[in-house]
Amino acid sequence: MASRTTQILEAAARVIARRGVRGLRVEELAAEAGVSTGLIYYHFKDRTGILRHTLEFINDRAERYTTARDPDAEPLGPREELEQILLLELQDTQEVRENSSAWGELRASAVFDPVLREDLARATLVWVQEVAALLGQVQPMAPASALALAAERLTALLEGLSMRWLSGGIRGDHARALMQGAIEAELTSLNPR
Repeated sequence: MASRTTQILEAAARVIARRGVRGLRVEELAAEAGVSTGLIYYHFKDRTGILRHTLEFINDRAERYTTARDPDAEPLGPREELEQILLLELQDTQEVRENSSAWGELRASAVFDPVLREDLARATLVWVQEVAALLGQVQPMAPASALALAAERLTALLEGLSMRWLSGGIRGDHARALMQGAIEAELTSLNPR
């Protein structure tokens, strides 16, 4: 991705996190990114293009910060990788706060926007499948349908915990403890006895 495009998408994530999708104005986005409105339209064509690319950008950024590891570190086991991917969505950094807030705003707007709804449904499905694959590595004897349901519950819970944490409803450490408990409960329920 070109640096100008990245600069615009970073600004779009900030504006959406701060003002919501309805509050996204191309003029404000241009000012936030330090570019002209013409350049934004050149790269993204219209507001829908901005939203679609921003959704893709925040998904890619989340993948980077949840999977980033020191190349010299020992590889993680499947359970540790599962916990890392989920719990790092609750780390108290500006990037995570911004990403999670923008995701929540995009999800809320998708209720009334069929195009955005389809894009979010696809992004959510990919996320659920990734978590299901990790659950399957931890519990390889679990049926695929059970893995998919467990992944869906974990990702839905994570979204809810994230919104409560971001809005001050719960503390970050409590949100992480609840998530860890849910991971343990799901893995236990998948364990064939």
